[in-house]
Amino acid sequence: MGKLDNKVAIVTGAGQGVGRGIALAFAKEGATVVVAEINEDSANSTADELRNLGAKAMAINCDVSKREDVDKVVQTTVDEYGAIDILVNNAQSVPRPSTPFVEITQEDWDLTLGSGLMGTFFFMKACFPHMKGRGGKIINFASGAGTQRMVGFTPYSATKEAIRAITGVAAREWGKQGINVNVVCPAANSPGMIQWKENFPEQYEASMAQIPLGRIGDCEEDIGRTVVFLASSDSDYITGQTIIVDGGTDIHS
Repeated sequence: MGKLDNKVAIVTGAGQGVGRGIALAFAKEGATVVVAEINEDSANSTADELRNLGAKAMAINCDVSKREDVDKVVQTTVDEYGAIDILVNNAQSVPRPSTPFVEITQEDWDLTLGSGLMGTFFFMKACFPHMKGRGGKIINFASGAGTQRMVGFTPYSATKEAIRAITGVAAREWGKQGINVNVVCPAANSPGMIQWKENFPEQYEASMAQIPLGRIGDCEEDIGRTVVFLASSDSDYITGQTIIVDGGTDIHS
């Protein structure tokens, strides 16, 4: 028996990195997984991996910043599998990391807010009618770049903090509908993290030196397993919370 047997999950941005790690962790716990991903090739690759594990899986090409794409994913999921039990809003574009505040452009804001905040909002709103009254788990993604107000990440930090804000509001409004809404702030060996390491090695090394547990998180074993917990019945009495999964870098008392 898996923790997510007979559950249907949508995972955005699941073609690589953290999203893929979550999708793999879900599949190993018995979930049916819909891979919503802007890159069609990577979406199909992840879906193939999940099916090779024995899970039911479907890949759907989706630009989360477009409401029509989001609605297509949600409706196709319901048509194919009859329900949506879990939504993971992981997709996020990060334009020009480590860009000084005064050099941020309108295009930077549009890309970051569209893929992060608006994509999260669109999916939450579209899934709500299918969870209302029957319950569901929504896991959104924020970042230590936001909680720590990291230099050089103005649109990204603002977007991630806005996601935390709408998560809290939804948790208060939707709790009586049996819907739990939480946030994960991860630190993991994702493609974005690897690119940051290559482009800004000094910043990366300084950041790694601040991790008490001494290592970067694994996308599946560390982040994916945490999201499994939040998606399962084990977390039924947790909502509106930010779960920081970063090896102890950002500690709040």
